[in-house]
Amino acid sequence: MLSSPWCRCLDTARLAFGAAEAWPPLGNLFGRPENRAPQVRELEKLVGQRLPAGNLVLVSHGSTIDALTGVSPAPGELVILTPQGGERFTVAGRLTAG
Repeated sequence: MLSSPWCRCLDTARLAFGAAEAWPPLGNLFGRPENRAPQVRELEKLVGQRLPAGNLVLVSHGSTIDALTGVSPAPGELVILTPQGGERFTVAGRLTAG
């Protein structure tokens, strides 16, 4: 469980999963265009990796998810990714509340 270091993301992750580790590349990109390229590179490295077991859960911001995937999620929406190895992944789906 990795989360943006912003408190609302950490609170969400802790409420949903009991614990979270703050990871700066998940930070909000809104109003911070200078961070886009380096953060997306770090995220691509992580989400492209195939895990031996289990799932990786990331809690972030719409601007960051959009920069990584091209998907602009609604508040509270989940974007599900499938790692393809290396720094590649596909968007497998989206889940919305309700």
